[in-house]
Amino acid sequence: MATDEESEGDPPANGSEESPRIRTGRIGRTAGVGGMVVRQGLGWTGTRIANLGRDGERSQQATDERVGRIAVQIARQLGEMKGAAMKIGQVLATIELPGLSEEGQEEFRAALAQLRDNAPRYVFSDIRDVVERDLGGKLAEHFADFEPEAFAAASIGQVHRATTHDGTLVAVKVQYPGVAEAVEIDLRNLHLILRLVKRMAPGLDAKAVGGEVRERISEELDYELEAQNHRALERSFRGHPFAVVPRVRTELSARRVLTTELLEGARFEEVKAMDDETRDRYGEIVLRFFFDRERTLMILGDPHPGNYLLLADGRVGFLDFGMVRRVPAEHLKRERALGQAIAARDPVEVHGLMAELGYLPDPDEFDPGELLDQVYQGARWLFEPGFRRLDHEYARELFETSGSPRSPHYEAMKRQTLPPASLLMRRQEGLIFITLADLRAGADWAAIAAEYFSGAEPSTELGRAERDFWERAS
Repeated sequence: MATDEESEGDPPANGSEESPRIRTGRIGRTAGVGGMVVRQGLGWTGTRIANLGRDGERSQQATDERVGRIAVQIARQLGEMKGAAMKIGQVLATIELPGLSEEGQEEFRAALAQLRDNAPRYVFSDIRDVVERDLGGKLAEHFADFEPEAFAAASIGQVHRATTHDGTLVAVKVQYPGVAEAVEIDLRNLHLILRLVKRMAPGLDAKAVGGEVRERISEELDYELEAQNHRALERSFRGHPFAVVPRVRTELSARRVLTTELLEGARFEEVKAMDDETRDRYGEIVLRFFFDRERTLMILGDPHPGNYLLLADGRVGFLDFGMVRRVPAEHLKRERALGQAIAARDPVEVHGLMAELGYLPDPDEFDPGELLDQVYQGARWLFEPGFRRLDHEYARELFETSGSPRSPHYEAMKRQTLPPASLLMRRQEGLIFITLADLRAGADWAAIAAEYFSGAEPSTELGRAERDFWERAS
């Protein structure tokens, strides 16, 4: 391991001599967001007035151009602020904006998605200080070796390879210095950002979404809570036939430091280049891991492809359980029943369950038949029987018929809202679909989903292995 003297001279991953400091001043962080909201709000008003004299196509084009500018500005502002602001942007990137065309949606998401790639990286001396303060004592007392350069970075922390004194290879996630102070300010300013986003999504319940985002991000900042969620999942999936959750090293973890056994395997971009059989099996494992919610009553809100690895033995390793929501059993039961009702094409039951769950502010405004068609079309990859290979073209087609202004359900969608308890569930499903389409994975997705919605018999070899595992574990 590098000595204290040697580590002080290690160059930072970003090539500078100092870490990219996170601004923690309340006035500076608030002024940046407030100024952005005022500027873009005025621009949005001007576009709305000008649209009064335009035909439908020109009006939509002007709206998309304005939204593109807003998206770029939001991404730039949040990216400069780092910390929670970046995480807020990543969450916003998954919210459906029914007021936009397909092109507008893609531009908005692409701009915000860059936040994940622009995560800061800190010099080793700063990271070492956090580890030593939280664990107590010198770094060498806890680790036999600790690589100075991070191999992964995210919005609120970065990850280093290390070796424990018992010879175990581990991944050490360390929170950025100053990010906790910035988070508190950013979350106070969240209502300003949501005010701007609501212009693009009139049906968005900004108060409910804001409350959910605040709670989830605050929890994600607490690595001790993440370790608790991680340990619960590791215990549940220990010995699982195809899903691996690495063990937490509790004695080497604290509020700003989380140490787990190191998993090494093929990253998503590598898997994308593999043969159909490998990609299909990998895609099915991803879907099954995230859809198996009843074992833990936990919704894993960040199923980003960077958070899983294809291991050498064919299993898939899953990482990062900071954004997690524990859902009440009764709520999850109703969500399952909703999936069953959609699959059965039962409009009355779909309408009743969506009202109970909180999707319909005024249930009498919605026609059951039209509502069924809307939700079926929006997630038909989970309900249409038979083998289907997902791809980008199919994803665009699905959006065109369910989420764009050209959809016959556009006006109804603007009047609907998203219950907080289901926010991460919908985010999870959307990110999984996008990931599987990017992977070009094929399966009878409806048959697999029916196992989780309706308790149907396993439809694949992996499904049978999973059933046998849970029967042994019960």
